Amino acid sequence: MNAQLAANESSPVSLGDWILTLIVLAIPIVGLVMLFVWGFSSGTHPSKQNFCRASLILYAIMFALVFVFAVMGGFAALFASRSLGGAAL
Repeated sequence: MNAQLAANESSPVSLGDWILTLIVLAIPIVGLVMLFVWGFSSGTHPSKQNFCRASLILYAIMFALVFVFAVMGGFAALFASRSLGGAAL
């Protein structure tokens, strides 16, 4: 078992496997679910596991930034409408 794990870690992920991975990740809901499955599964190749974990971290950062900018834009629109004599909340 240990020898098989060591062989799995030392062999690179094939080109076909990476292409299949990227195709699966391009499917909207399935891709997000597979990021979690491959990122936290013990049977996944370590390089694919690290790729999925890094992708999840970047997605979380992007989501947080979009949320912050959306809130800021909402407040800017609210204050702009108030200064132009629009209805108040």
